[in-house]
Amino acid sequence: MRQMRTRAVRLYGKRDLRLEEFDLPPLKDDEILARVITDSICMSSHKAVLQGADHKRVPDDVAENPVIIGHEFAGELVEVGARWKNEFSPGDKFSIQPAINYEKGPTGILSAPGYSYRYIGGDATYVIIPAGVMEQDCLLKYNGSGYYPASLAEPLSCVIGAMHANYHTRPGSYNHQMEIVDGGKMAILAGAGPMGLAAINYVLEREERRPSLLVVTDIDQGRLDRAEGLYTPGYALTRGIELRYINTAGIEDPVEYLKKISQGTGFDDVFVFAPLPPVIELGDAILGFDGCLNFFAGPSDPDFKAPFNFYNVHYNYTHLAGTSGGNNDDMAEALEIMEAGLDPAGLVTHVGGLNAVIDTTLRLPEIPGGKKLIYAHIEMPLTATEDFKELGKKSSFFADLAGITDRHKGLWSLEAEEYLLRRV
Repeated sequence: MRQMRTRAVRLYGKRDLRLEEFDLPPLKDDEILARVITDSICMSSHKAVLQGADHKRVPDDVAENPVIIGHEFAGELVEVGARWKNEFSPGDKFSIQPAINYEKGPTGILSAPGYSYRYIGGDATYVIIPAGVMEQDCLLKYNGSGYYPASLAEPLSCVIGAMHANYHTRPGSYNHQMEIVDGGKMAILAGAGPMGLAAINYVLEREERRPSLLVVTDIDQGRLDRAEGLYTPGYALTRGIELRYINTAGIEDPVEYLKKISQGTGFDDVFVFAPLPPVIELGDAILGFDGCLNFFAGPSDPDFKAPFNFYNVHYNYTHLAGTSGGNNDDMAEALEIMEAGLDPAGLVTHVGGLNAVIDTTLRLPEIPGGKKLIYAHIEMPLTATEDFKELGKKSSFFADLAGITDRHKGLWSLEAEEYLLRRV
């Protein structure tokens, strides 16, 4: 079986990332060799890098056996071990579901590609997909155009999982009704960041179970303006949804303001996209009868706490849900939506090469904008798409990218990706 040399960003400990070149081990019959094309850098990777071996998915011996980071990745298969030849072929495009269904994986922890494995992660040129990932059906084919949509299928699957995980009850019955309320009232708090944009996009495009009212709040007017430009209230109305963007920073009483928008009933489904006690308290306060609050944003502090109104839990049937990633079905749904034409380009605000991963991951909270998209086989500093035009004054490469993004309303696109990959 073929042996391949790879270049990858590996984690050795807290804040210790290294870009290295090394040989992958010879491929086994129950493994697959893959070429990574794209990886989208996630805040979860930043948290793992800060915590090192203290992170629940990072092995205790990471200093001696470093792991490849990155879990929102896509590419193409290079060589398929004998065990999987009836299911996969060289040249197949793929995405990975990193939320493996182990109670404890082979490393003795909650294993996941991008956190736990020596030879698979998104920030690498080539990886080995191990038997454990294959046996959990976590390698998924992608039959759509390009590669970045398949990378962004993973964050979209997290949003899909959150929507599916919300639940509601009926008085007198102990059967939970899973999912958001069809035709109900939904609020996405701190929702103008990249994951919030993914949620808005999904809510507007899904064919079933859409709310009649969707309110998106944030305290950053620039982010709200960008979100409204991408996903307009006018388009939402064609989907049967009243969409409103609200900056709560300048509102004296956000609770009363949002309740008034809901016509006094409160909201059926509230999603909290920032791990901040005031945002959780706001979400709790605007829940309607039998309302479900989904705490989507994972905190770094294991002792993180926030007040919750238990009077309403008892008398108004309010309740709490939380999700961390999506499952295989959610990932498959995300890929199907991408294949059907949903373009997640609105999430992407920066593009770079493998050489940009370390600095970007370490500084991710400080870098404004949405998703940071990495192309594993190129050398390129992390660059905001909005800066292409200025950089193009001195570089024909960026001038070409600026022209392409201009043709796509300022957004990254399949055309831009194809241009970039032709230069590899």
